Amino acid sequence: MEVTGYQTRTWRVLLCHAGSVLSAGLLLLLFHWKPSLEVQAKCKPCTLGQADWLLIRDRFGQCFTAKVLTEPLGEGSLEQQPGPRPEDRRSSIAVGVADEEESRDTVRLHDKEENVLRYYLFQGMRYVWLERRQAFCRVSVLDEGRSCAELHLCRAGLELQEHSTRRRIYGPNLIEVPVKSYARLLVEEVLNPFYIFQVLSMVLWVCDAYYYYAACIFLISTFSLGLSLYETRKQSTTLRNMARMSVGVRVRRPSGEELVLSSAELVPGDCIRLPADGALLLPCDAALLTGECMVNESLLTGESVPVMKTPLPAGGQAAGAAYCPEEHRRHTLFCGTQVIQARAYAGTDVLAVVTRTGFCTAKGDLISSILYPKPVSFKFYKDAVKFVMFLAVLALIGTVYSILILVRNQVPVGQIIIRALDLVTVIVPPALPAAMTVGTIYAQNRLKKQGIFCISPPRINLAGKLRLVCFDKTGTLTEEGLDVWGVVPLEGQRFLPMVREPRCLPAGALLYALAACHAVSPLRGQLVGDPVDLKMLESTGWRLEMTEEEEGELPASQQFGMKVLAVVRPPPEEEQPRDRKHQAPVGILRRFPFSSSFQRMSVLVKLPGEASAHAYVKGAPEMVASLCRKETVPPDFSRMLRHYTTDGFRVLALACKALGTVATFEEALQLPRDSVESGLSFLGFLVMKNVLKPESAPVIHLLRSANIRPIMVTGDNMLTAMNVARGCRMVEPREGVIFVTASPPGHGKPAALKFVLAEHSQGEEQPEGLQQQQRDGSSLPPRHCHFALNGKSFQVVCEHFADLLPRILLRATVLARMLPEQKAQLVSRLQELDYCVGMCGDGANDCGALRAADVGISLSEAEASVASPFTSRVATIECVPRVIREGRCSLVTSFGVFKYMALYSLVQFVSVLLLYTINTNLSDFQFLFFDLVITTTVAVLMGRTGPAPALGVRRPQGALISGLVLGSLVLQTALLVAVQVLSYFVTVSQSWFVPLNSTVTAPQNLPNYENTVLFCVSGFQYLILAVAMSKGHPFREPLYTNVLFLLVLVLLFGLMIWLTLYPLGFPKSLLKLQAIEDFNFKLLLLGIAALNFFAAFVLETALDHGLLGCFRRLRRKKASKKLFKRLEKELSQQQPGWPPLDQPLFATPRMSLTVR
Repeated sequence: MEVTGYQTRTWRVLLCHAGSVLSAGLLLLLFHWKPSLEVQAKCKPCTLGQADWLLIRDRFGQCFTAKVLTEPLGEGSLEQQPGPRPEDRRSSIAVGVADEEESRDTVRLHDKEENVLRYYLFQGMRYVWLERRQAFCRVSVLDEGRSCAELHLCRAGLELQEHSTRRRIYGPNLIEVPVKSYARLLVEEVLNPFYIFQVLSMVLWVCDAYYYYAACIFLISTFSLGLSLYETRKQSTTLRNMARMSVGVRVRRPSGEELVLSSAELVPGDCIRLPADGALLLPCDAALLTGECMVNESLLTGESVPVMKTPLPAGGQAAGAAYCPEEHRRHTLFCGTQVIQARAYAGTDVLAVVTRTGFCTAKGDLISSILYPKPVSFKFYKDAVKFVMFLAVLALIGTVYSILILVRNQVPVGQIIIRALDLVTVIVPPALPAAMTVGTIYAQNRLKKQGIFCISPPRINLAGKLRLVCFDKTGTLTEEGLDVWGVVPLEGQRFLPMVREPRCLPAGALLYALAACHAVSPLRGQLVGDPVDLKMLESTGWRLEMTEEEEGELPASQQFGMKVLAVVRPPPEEEQPRDRKHQAPVGILRRFPFSSSFQRMSVLVKLPGEASAHAYVKGAPEMVASLCRKETVPPDFSRMLRHYTTDGFRVLALACKALGTVATFEEALQLPRDSVESGLSFLGFLVMKNVLKPESAPVIHLLRSANIRPIMVTGDNMLTAMNVARGCRMVEPREGVIFVTASPPGHGKPAALKFVLAEHSQGEEQPEGLQQQQRDGSSLPPRHCHFALNGKSFQVVCEHFADLLPRILLRATVLARMLPEQKAQLVSRLQELDYCVGMCGDGANDCGALRAADVGISLSEAEASVASPFTSRVATIECVPRVIREGRCSLVTSFGVFKYMALYSLVQFVSVLLLYTINTNLSDFQFLFFDLVITTTVAVLMGRTGPAPALGVRRPQGALISGLVLGSLVLQTALLVAVQVLSYFVTVSQSWFVPLNSTVTAPQNLPNYENTVLFCVSGFQYLILAVAMSKGHPFREPLYTNVLFLLVLVLLFGLMIWLTLYPLGFPKSLLKLQAIEDFNFKLLLLGIAALNFFAAFVLETALDHGLLGCFRRLRRKKASKKLFKRLEKELSQQQPGWPPLDQPLFATPRMSLTVR
């Protein structure tokens, strides 16, 4: 974001006021449309430190203005520094630290008399002036860099004065969605260029005696405006009600008292107590300090499975790490999530410290993305604006022509001005922007009927241009639930045969690990948690009991010699195998939750009668093996892992460690995670079957057939991902796979990159270093091959092989062990290659990627999720081709409607120019008939045609300024001009023709023959163009499937035939039509219309199937503007084939810095 400072100058302000008066308010109107011009006109550039106005240019190139505000702070300071204040009356505002810490940003407040905070508000966010940085920064920067240990020091709460000072700096803890009054909305809407054009047009029509037409347009515009204001305010009110939250929260103070404050009063650093029964909607982001919470994050992620939150690390190396909401997700309670259960297990309270408030929270970020969405950069919309400008230039040429003609006809000056300006209202159709959205609205409604909800309609047209779709694996391509296939135990350093029923395992470490190493919790009589954990616990037959408090003691304390968090008990003796009876329960002391970055979870447990505690760890096999003592890991670890993962199983490793004596529950809580999860003993594998959804393979095959590239992005094991990729036909059996293995620099060696060809039938290499069985030693890659790499390699390539990254992404199909932030990064990197990227996931770990993609589709039970533009209630990827088909249909419809509206304007433009030439015009009701009865009806209904049932290889045009579109418009315009001119000359050549009275102008010289003939011919042309522009194959269904549109066309064609042949009675006098007695001439007019219909249809068909191809062959083929296409061509021409196999590439400074 680029920010420029401006300082107000009084003489400039006075000059602008004078200019506004002299220009009759036009300057004010210009300032309203372009606020940046007002700031530049009234202020002069200055440094940010002196600015009172700011000009902000965001990363999308959009310009905004903001006023710098000030807030007196008094003598308060956020840190509690001992000793007197410095003599220069300077205070340093920071969060919880003294000024000496150079690593922390501070707010330096310089003022002669008092401490003053300088800040501005932009899109709901507060930006404060940081003296050290000499810049305005988001207020959340004050909280960055605090360690977990520092957050634990906030347990006592804030002093009242400290809280008051922070309240002034951070502002209220509210996500305020502005809801404008109807009066303000009306003023803003009326000052829109579109409505100003409408008002001026209506004034002009009244001056030209077109009273009925002006009245009808006024009523329609008023109704449209009222509906728009109502919908805008309704949406704003709905969003405000969703965003606004004010609840009573218990806040601690250092004195020991607890106050019940409104959540709007919360500031970062406040310590809040969560109610024991849960039932709290979080009003802020907070880090959990004590106790456990079960929360529902479906509002933020679309994931309905409750998530367990555990306390922030308080000791060891983890406690010294800087707190980050994303890295510490499992310890962070996000704003907008529902706490459904809170349990205290150390003391009597569940405590959390507020870390972020207002728009800085997770919910605030999502609300901000709805209020201020990323602008849809689509060439179609840019070209539409250019074309309207072209029509305006055409209007100018027509105006000059009309002035010359009217002067020649000796028309009064007043009439000349009115007629010339009237021509502008004809050629520039004011209904064009609304008409272009018709196809999108119909597509949105059709998707809704299929259970696909869209909160960003412009994205529907983008879906029509998708070339690549990324898919999550678990829950998207495969079933959400996993079934336990069996357990592979260990004896010494040798794997034993698989045990299909874990409940048959003997009492020991492996069984205890399966029964206790999970984050399952009971809720209202049912167990909730991760599906993997639930299945694992169920397979053992053991049952979980959460301990309840009774007079400060836990019931299980006597059995285990201390308090415990939960107890896992074996099944009743009668249900146990005969040789496995008398199994002891296991007490869970502490849980370290699963983290994507750690790729594991662990628990601390205690057995009855034992003084020592044990740690059990479960996670990704490679990660767990790296934490185990080498002598405990079997030598055939890699072979056994590959054996199961290549068959598509999901494999988790289990390990344990004896921790020695743990005397108290509190002592267990102080054990650092890094010491617990090291020096482990390997126990074996838990093998789970993740079944591919039956819809996945056909959909992937359909996408590949349509030349839409699928990519799998998963956090799972590489070999499991490869198996699923082959199972769903993302990688065909005969297609080769090359593993891209990258290692970071270290021990004096540069980063290295290697391409290894895999033989899929014998398993693929793990980038972590598992052995690779290669093909026949060939050093050349197969002609068509897929790249596969993991998250670590992806990161190394991004950082050290930036110049090779585009080539790798061009062929990458499987990306495994990807972290959530890496998924979002991948989407952005693909967009840099000019791909239009889609992302389909279940919403849990894919939120960043879903929002970064051009078209994000979340598979969620929620009706609409703010995590992505599209939400499908049917949890299969069948929604992807549906969205693409609807996108293509909507895009073609938008093109068709745009061309129709442009040609409708040109038809009327030509008619009016011809009539101006002979000093007449269309009548009031003729204009009304064309604009409302024919054009509006047709334009609204032609978009109802549904998408084609098949998804083809061809993609619709994405640019209006193209040979096909411009060729169509030019040829159709030439045809309609020729037909109207021909009709005019045929009319004047008739023996019965009587010229009009050219000494007077319209409407005084109506009816006349010239007007009547052009009315009939142009009326048919409006309908003919509607049929010609309503193309079906290959992106839409045939026209006859749009029954309502077809019926209206038949009725309107019938009406025009009747008005041409038998214009009788009231319609004749209303439309001011001249009676033509020659019936053969009327038939001739119908013949001309039929010829026009045939020629228009042939032109469109020829353009689609022949002329465009000939034109392309005649001209020299240009290099594609798409970067990925240029790279494809470059790679196809390289000899020998790329990439070099089994040859390590080492990073150079040039490679690391190059960005294509």
